[in-house]
Amino acid sequence: MPPVLEPPPQITRRAQDRQSSFAQRVAGTVVRFLIILAISAMLVSGWYLSEKGFGRQWRARITDELHKHGVEASIRRLTLDPFRGLVAKDVRIFDYKNRENTLARVSEISLDINYAALLHHQPFLNALDIRNAQITLPLPSAEGQLKKTQLNNFRAHVYFPPEQIYVSQAEGIFCGVRISATGQLIKRANYQPQSQLSPEEWRKRLSILQRIAAELQKFSFPAERPSLQVKFSGDLDQLEDAHLEATVRGTRLQRGAYEIRDLFATAEWADQKLDLSRCEWTDNRGSFAGRASWSRQTADANFQARSTLALKEFLDAFALGGALKEAVFFAPPTIEISGTADFGSEHPQIKVIGHAAVGGFAYRGVPFSDSSAEFSWDGERTLVRDIRLRHQSGELRAEMLDAPNDYRLNIESTITPAVLRPWVDGDMRQFLSEWQWQRPPTVHLAIRGQDRQPSKWSGEGTIALDHARFRGVAMDSGSCSVRFADGAVTYDNLRVTRDDGIGTGAFTYDFRNHEVRIANIKTSLRPTEALVWVDPKLPKTVAPYKFRQAPNVTTNGVYQFGGGKKTRLEITVDAPGGLDYVFLGKALPFDRTSARLLFTNDRLQIVDLKAGLFSGAVRGTADISLAENDRRYRARITVAGANFPRLTDLYYGYKTAQGALSGSYDFTGLGSDPRFMQGHGKIEVTDGNVFAIPVFGPLSEILNHIVPGAGYSIARSGTATFTIKDGVIHTDDFDASGRLFRLLGYGDIYFLDDKLDLDVRIGGKGPSVLLTPVYKLFEYVGEGSLKKPDWHPKRF
Repeated sequence: MPPVLEPPPQITRRAQDRQSSFAQRVAGTVVRFLIILAISAMLVSGWYLSEKGFGRQWRARITDELHKHGVEASIRRLTLDPFRGLVAKDVRIFDYKNRENTLARVSEISLDINYAALLHHQPFLNALDIRNAQITLPLPSAEGQLKKTQLNNFRAHVYFPPEQIYVSQAEGIFCGVRISATGQLIKRANYQPQSQLSPEEWRKRLSILQRIAAELQKFSFPAERPSLQVKFSGDLDQLEDAHLEATVRGTRLQRGAYEIRDLFATAEWADQKLDLSRCEWTDNRGSFAGRASWSRQTADANFQARSTLALKEFLDAFALGGALKEAVFFAPPTIEISGTADFGSEHPQIKVIGHAAVGGFAYRGVPFSDSSAEFSWDGERTLVRDIRLRHQSGELRAEMLDAPNDYRLNIESTITPAVLRPWVDGDMRQFLSEWQWQRPPTVHLAIRGQDRQPSKWSGEGTIALDHARFRGVAMDSGSCSVRFADGAVTYDNLRVTRDDGIGTGAFTYDFRNHEVRIANIKTSLRPTEALVWVDPKLPKTVAPYKFRQAPNVTTNGVYQFGGGKKTRLEITVDAPGGLDYVFLGKALPFDRTSARLLFTNDRLQIVDLKAGLFSGAVRGTADISLAENDRRYRARITVAGANFPRLTDLYYGYKTAQGALSGSYDFTGLGSDPRFMQGHGKIEVTDGNVFAIPVFGPLSEILNHIVPGAGYSIARSGTATFTIKDGVIHTDDFDASGRLFRLLGYGDIYFLDDKLDLDVRIGGKGPSVLLTPVYKLFEYVGEGSLKKPDWHPKRF
């Protein structure tokens, strides 16, 4: 029998199914809505965190975590990247010991976070990932302002295992150099930074880094970029004990006109010791190889280097070529140096020894065959020995010691001193330029002093030379001993030989006081040439005195050059062969002559002049201006017993005059023009025949007509005082006397223009005095030329 209650359960099951389907649909809708809402919330949150970033609290947690791992930083923005995770942007890295010192600014850093540890307040930073970041280093410039230097295209991956910092790879481009680093550092949980750097020390380190950056920026790289690879390991608590290895490679590095090729260097820091085991490069002329080491514990260093580089071009590229500016190297210099240094004291102590040689070079246009030297330096003392300098004219060898208050220089030379002109300055260069040598002199010098200033030198030596010229005047040979003292060079035992004589004595060339001191120099040389050796201006003052043979000259005194005003030279002249001197346009032939010449700065005095002239004696003095714009002179001449016929023949062509001339003449003048000469004097002719002088000859015939026979009476004496001015001889008391007559006259003789204007009155003497009243009627006037005068009566 079927159950009675079956139908109702079917109806209930359908209702329940309808209710279950509805609930499921509602639940699905809610779930989908929640998922959509969650996704939307995530997207919105992601967008917000990506664009706006996390708040200050999250940034503080990240910086605290970085601090625990030994990185002191600040983060301006902390964002969320769907692919990279947390990204810190505009990050500033500080000195761990002093937060006031900014080390770098990084554009962005990706953070690898352990979020579970983050939620449980445990160390949560796994790693830092930096990609194509631009790191800005705030370095101070020379003007004290901050200059931004960037590390471009920087990428790095830094892991933070427990108590470690591991850099798997970090690389970037700094001033054109590709830098890469890898290594690890131990950072213990109880790590505490050591003492902070002082602001001064911090600025000093930044300044060093800035100089490095500035120097690197002066390079260009025609080929691939040079690289610096660094590997390191150590403990943050003991960074000085860290181990570091660095390798530098570069194919071509250009700086200005200089190119470094195949650069390779390796360095290692271990056990607190820096070891630069290898540093090499080449250029277009040669190569460089060196090594060095430094110990932090002992502060000791040592180094070695050898170079055959193009030295001048290398130094010029680094603005260090000033000393070699005027040098030209035909072959690269070879330089080998080694040394030690102690940096433990306040003043580092450095010791260097080495060798330098160059095959051929020129300095200031002077070529040299080769040069070499051994040298050493200890910071205070410099020793250069075995100096050899070869030139086509000879060789110079020297040794030099330069120490505090002790300077020594020994020289042996057979080289032409003219080639040394580029090496000296001032007066010494000018002095050497005035010499010309056919053969190089032989020089031995031992110099001592307090320093390298010649004014403080002392010493001695010898000089010997063959054919040479000084200021254009030749000498066959010369020799002397040399002494240095008080800024002056003294040449003792001087001996100079020439074809016309010799010179001996001593003189001192004083560079400090710009003067030459002459001591008893005796010569039998021609003065016009010998005085050139003292001063080229002096010969013109003695040029008018034409010595027939070289006189004997003794010179003493001081001559100042370079504008000095204390010149005083005394020159004693003895000329047995006599001389010729032009006076009033005629050369007077003086016989044996002697005099003293006193030279001052602008004046020449001639005293004690003694000479023979036409069998008579001449005495005189003179005072001559040597000033540039003053050609005045003053003189006094006395003559006794000079042959009157020879004198009149010289000046007027009178060959018939007789007698002896005596007299004196005081005069002044200007230059060589006789018209500017003026003076006064007196003259006397004795034992002569005045009428034999053509200008007075016609008066003899006139007297013969007045008193027969009187015209043949010889006028044996004549006197007159006179003045000279503007080329005119004027007298007021001409008096010529014979046995029976006397001529008295006055007037002018124009000796430069060959004419006269004389008045003569004839007077009686002896028995003819009775005719005196008649004589007074006979006054005559002489006119016309001196050789053919026209005498005619004055009253008729």
